[in-house]
Amino acid sequence: MLFIIQHQVSELWIKLVIHELTAAIDHIRRDRLPPTLKILSRVKLIQMQLFEQWSVLETLTPSEYMEFRSVLGSASGFQSFQYRKLEFLLGNKNLDNLKVFAHDAAIYNDLNRTLESPSLYDEFLRYLARHGYSIPDECRDRDWSTPHTRNEALVEVFRDIYRDPKQHWVAYEMCEKLVDVEEYFQLWRFRHLKTVERIIGFRHGTGGSSGVAFLRQALELTFFPELLASRTEAPRE
Repeated sequence: MLFIIQHQVSELWIKLVIHELTAAIDHIRRDRLPPTLKILSRVKLIQMQLFEQWSVLETLTPSEYMEFRSVLGSASGFQSFQYRKLEFLLGNKNLDNLKVFAHDAAIYNDLNRTLESPSLYDEFLRYLARHGYSIPDECRDRDWSTPHTRNEALVEVFRDIYRDPKQHWVAYEMCEKLVDVEEYFQLWRFRHLKTVERIIGFRHGTGGSSGVAFLRQALELTFFPELLASRTEAPRE
């Protein structure tokens, strides 16, 4: 029961995050950044809930898990279309990830639309371009079905914003909200890894993944690389 409820609750919170991020993207597209900031503050609090609830699942012992492991069969988090949509909205896009949903046309088409649409970060970059920031053309109009890759010109844009926050206050606040989203997503991933490690050790995952090793690789993924790089490159006082 614990295992089932844990995942059901997670899916409900993820559904809300998807709803909020979709609204945020629409606001950015319409040049309405202030309400976007409020939305992302809410998303952060939802992420905190997702992070904290791992502590409940961590009470599951290895022997308790093995009592129902065989019932799970090949069921896996890979089959969560909501989680996949969330990653697409944040920019971690991969066409191959749609294959597992090919049997359900409605879900497949919904995910494909998200895959082919600008992510939260993409829309923010386009917003910056519309407001006079030097955003490269390849960041404003590209194949949205592919993940964003680091662009050194963007590092300079964000360095300028962080150099003088008062001059770029709304953009600066948006940058900080995105960093919050990234940080709490990574904390959630890390807590997921440690929970799995605690319960099943280094066994393979039910979906055929390498388990902890696979989850550790995910910690290297970043949604907004230039925002972190701009800190490394930030000028000293």
